[in-house]
Amino acid sequence: MTDPAQTPGSAVQQKIDTSVPHSARIWNYWLGGKDNYPVDEEAGDAYTAVFPGIVTIARSSRAFLRRNITYLVSEAGIRQFLDIGTGLPTADNTHEVAQRIAPEARIVYVDNDPMVLAHARALLYSTAEGATAYVDADVLDPDRILAAAAETLDLTRPTALILSNILGHVADDDQARSIVTRLMDALPSGSHLSINDGSRGIDPAFERAQDAYNESGAVPYNLRTVDQITAFFDGLELIEPGVVPVPLWRPEPGAPVPGPIGEHGGLARKP
Repeated sequence: MTDPAQTPGSAVQQKIDTSVPHSARIWNYWLGGKDNYPVDEEAGDAYTAVFPGIVTIARSSRAFLRRNITYLVSEAGIRQFLDIGTGLPTADNTHEVAQRIAPEARIVYVDNDPMVLAHARALLYSTAEGATAYVDADVLDPDRILAAAAETLDLTRPTALILSNILGHVADDDQARSIVTRLMDALPSGSHLSINDGSRGIDPAFERAQDAYNESGAVPYNLRTVDQITAFFDGLELIEPGVVPVPLWRPEPGAPVPGPIGEHGGLARKP
């Protein structure tokens, strides 16, 4: 099959702006992926020159997601996942972790990045017993997301909503909380919410690097305080240990745990 991202003149290629760094591609670069352009490597290197710890944050965020999904499948019995802000595929994507444990798990990914769309086929495989689907939509349009997700998921059954490093792209705090509320209101009791995002007030070097990135012309990402991140879980039952630096959320036995970092996350159940 021809890769639509590499087909000259294709609609997808025309939509990808390779002159401006993109957070999903930079994140992919920090994770050791290959789906990025020189402009993304340049921006990623400029960021790490100011704050080398961003690579630890990126990898700790991915490990947090893996542990969340493992808990949700193994301990909470969740078999449906709505993962918004998918980003570019790397190792241990949501469907890979979930379906290794429960082959019947069903996953819907949501993103609006044309490069992610071009690589969607890397996400659109599944076990025979389960399902994996991709929705091209924006986090700012929760109603569209829910309508499209309902084509694959039964939203009358408990579902895990995954918002990993996506709410930082919603600058207005009230709007971000409204989006989370709208999405969780559509899900039944027993559903779960997983959030992790960059946090302000922990590491000044991280904040300087992020502020410089936001001023570079790239799509900005807004750090929030730990209290602001925690507020997204209002009305839900936080799973222990609550909202913490992501390496400290149920670390695997014997795994090295870095010191406090500017990335907090948590998991909560809808009563």
